[in-house]
Amino acid sequence: MAKQPGPMNNFPVKVQPKASRDQVVGYRDGVLQLRVTAPPDKGRANAAVVALLADALGVAKSRVRIVRGQSSRDKVLTVESLTPEDVRGILETGVD
Repeated sequence: MAKQPGPMNNFPVKVQPKASRDQVVGYRDGVLQLRVTAPPDKGRANAAVVALLADALGVAKSRVRIVRGQSSRDKVLTVESLTPEDVRGILETGVD
């Protein structure tokens, strides 16, 4: 049975916009660190965050959603059908 988005499936993310490259940095103090090249203008950084995370997890962009923090570097995301533990497990196997 697929997990549905909900408070228990949300996880914190810290985003660095206008970085030199798109990158899943890893976890620091339980917060997923992401870098995106897009500027925080007209939702471009948010779209880049969704695309980067979807690609890193191997899921469709439509399954990744920003729950809170659309205009902040500190965000809360959810990925349909994945728990935060699933997300961390997938990312830690692919992050240097």
